[in-house]
Amino acid sequence: GKTMHGQIQIFIVICLIEAAFSQIRYSIPEEMRKGSFVGNVAEDLDLGLDLQRLRSGRVRIVTAESIQYIELKTDKGILVVSERIDREQLCQEVTPCSFSFEVILENPMELHRVTVEINDINDNSPMFRKDEIKFEISESATLGSRFMLASAEDADVGNNGLQKYILTTNDMFVLKQHSTPDGKKYAEMILQKPLDRENQPKISLKLIALDGGTPQRSGTVNIDITVLDANDNPPIFSQSVYVATVMENAAIGTCITTVNATDADSGSNSLITYRFSNMKEYLNDIFQMDEITGVITLVGHIDYEKDKKYEIMIEAVDQGGLTDSGKVLIDIVDVNDNAPVINVMSFSSPVPEDATPGTTVAIIHVKDADSEQHGQIRCSIDNNIPFKVKSTLTNYYTLVTDSVFDREIVPEYNITVTATDSGSPSLSSTTTLRLRISDVNDNAPLFDKMSYDAYIIENNPSGMSIFTVSARDTDWNQNAKISYFLEDTQVSGNPVTTFVSINTETGVLHAVRSFDYEQLKQLQLVVKAQDGGSPPLSSNATVKINILDQNDNAPQVLYPVQTGGSLVAEMVPRSAEVGYLVTKVVAVDVDSGQNAWLSYKLQKATDRALFEVGLQNGEIRTIRQVTDKDAVKQRLTVVVEDNGQPSRSATVSVNVAVADSFPEVLSEFTDFRQDKEYNDNLTFYLVLALAVVSFLFITCLVVIISVKIYRWRQSRILYQSNLPVIPYYPPRYSDTLGTGTLPHVYNYEVCRTTDSRKSDCRFGRAGSQNVLIMEPSSTGTMQRIQSDRSILDEPDSPLEDNAIKIFYNWRLPHMSDSLRFPLFFFRVFKTEMFHFYFSHGNVSCHSEVTTINV
Repeated sequence: GKTMHGQIQIFIVICLIEAAFSQIRYSIPEEMRKGSFVGNVAEDLDLGLDLQRLRSGRVRIVTAESIQYIELKTDKGILVVSERIDREQLCQEVTPCSFSFEVILENPMELHRVTVEINDINDNSPMFRKDEIKFEISESATLGSRFMLASAEDADVGNNGLQKYILTTNDMFVLKQHSTPDGKKYAEMILQKPLDRENQPKISLKLIALDGGTPQRSGTVNIDITVLDANDNPPIFSQSVYVATVMENAAIGTCITTVNATDADSGSNSLITYRFSNMKEYLNDIFQMDEITGVITLVGHIDYEKDKKYEIMIEAVDQGGLTDSGKVLIDIVDVNDNAPVINVMSFSSPVPEDATPGTTVAIIHVKDADSEQHGQIRCSIDNNIPFKVKSTLTNYYTLVTDSVFDREIVPEYNITVTATDSGSPSLSSTTTLRLRISDVNDNAPLFDKMSYDAYIIENNPSGMSIFTVSARDTDWNQNAKISYFLEDTQVSGNPVTTFVSINTETGVLHAVRSFDYEQLKQLQLVVKAQDGGSPPLSSNATVKINILDQNDNAPQVLYPVQTGGSLVAEMVPRSAEVGYLVTKVVAVDVDSGQNAWLSYKLQKATDRALFEVGLQNGEIRTIRQVTDKDAVKQRLTVVVEDNGQPSRSATVSVNVAVADSFPEVLSEFTDFRQDKEYNDNLTFYLVLALAVVSFLFITCLVVIISVKIYRWRQSRILYQSNLPVIPYYPPRYSDTLGTGTLPHVYNYEVCRTTDSRKSDCRFGRAGSQNVLIMEPSSTGTMQRIQSDRSILDEPDSPLEDNAIKIFYNWRLPHMSDSLRFPLFFFRVFKTEMFHFYFSHGNVSCHSEVTTINV
């Protein structure tokens, strides 16, 4: 058959049918060479496809056949033959012969069906199964007796198939041709002249089978006839056609039908045997006939989807060789024995969670080999998932989304597709598609709380871990990777990053510097958590870092002031009663809380049985009656201790004079002063003094003369300008934290003397206790100021001329009395007179004095 290819004109008929379903049909002859042109898809499809569309859509051919006969050239948009096509192998006797496949494109997804019809060429000759046919015919065979001849088989169809038989020329037999309802050709020999065994015991003929192709092909078989002795009556079937039905799922061994023939002869000539005649070879594996009883049984499996009916020729042969022919028609009854077959043609996974409803996820092909209602298919999925199935082409379904997704709630779906036919009972099959939902950055990081409180003790080392913030992001992968940052804020005029840093990955806050509670009690900052999405999302949280106090400051004594200058002693009259308030130790602690709770204890005393110190208020009081035996000079050492862990303390010495008048104690305190100044280094000071005394004497003499002249000129200018004198106020000793023991209240007490002959003083009285002021002088005298009168007005006052004394009073809320101590002194010498004015609050003083030396 291949030698005739060059002479066969190839006709390609392109038919576009079922335009709504995008179907196209081509027609080609069989046995075309590989690479032969089949059709131009780019031009023939009605969707306006071009070559660029074919390439961008990743066009491909999908076929359910095991062999792909057609190949698509995407660069040219044409279909070519990829495998040798043998129509007889592909379709056998079925005509017309065709096969179909689908062309799938993506982005967007399209589906087109292509059907290729295979035209037959005369490439097969008629062939007989046997090389010879043998007959044994009795010489008594009547004229007109029929002898069935073996049929030839031609794999070609139509005009290329078997057309006729020719019997070689002879006098005994003529050939008569017949056709079955399905077009099969067979022939019979008819006896037209009586046989004469004595004249011709054997007869040899040739039967030639011819097809209708060009060139014509033929097949030949030899017929050998042996003439037997007389057998006058041939067998006769009871009916010429036997009809039977069988279910396609019938079991092996099922009896299909029974044929019966009779012979009028007697004896051995009436014995009949049954056999199949001219039956195709593959039917021998399905049907079997008992040659004695004529029972036809099922010995193989039958399938309605392959063959819907069978037509079998049968023969009844007697012992004399006479035969009769008949026919058995077997109709196959279809049953629903094939479940639908699901084939996923295309599947897109993952799908982004922001995909719009109606997005195509998969294309599914479902096929059922059964026919009619048994092959009608219904495709469905679960109702509780956001998908639906739509039918496009016949037996093709698309799976599309039916709502929006949220990957954080459902990260993937198991979609079970069920295909059910309409048979009774119905059969179904399922397949499961696992669809993953890809993440979109649609969730910002979230903190557990909007604000956090953290604590750190002051004096911490730099780099110390303070607190850890943590945020969660329900997104996935990079969209859930969180980084932490500090918002650019100011703390006390400085960037927050100069106080605290944060680890961008772990969210751990570290101290950049050591904190001091007395300077900064609380630090508030904003932490930003940002994910790694594009664009990134973020959220903020407030962190309040509370700095905890440590006992890192010792108490500080405000009163009495411990200086190396004037000696301050408290005077206790000998007539003082028990509980007499001598003085009060005033101290503060800049720490806070219990670290600033102060307690006062008497550490040492000249006479411990005479004085006691208030544990909480620091008041020094007498605990017994003062007697004449008590020493005039008393020295107390008071320890001020805070309540911290460990505690810190300060020590203050208080000098107390037990006497009723100044002269009584003057010598005692002078000795005390001198004793204090002399120590183990006395020799060193004497040597040093001798070394510089000469230089100091000359220098001081020059300085004193210069200062006197300068002050005299200044006093003249001041007197003439009549300007007020601005008083001096000592700096506040403030409690910077607001938690110490010292309130911000100041009281001033001012007293002064004018001319020694005309003293006039107006001031507010501070209390009833006495204050003793010790000032060293060249004469070693003491000055005493009492609250009820000024000692400067006494005639025997040791002060030279006039003096102005200003006292600085402290008044505490929890104290019953006020304390006062001298702030500064003015010593007035009689020189040139000028007016001096001092005012503060409700206290005013005025004096006409001479030059004031401070």
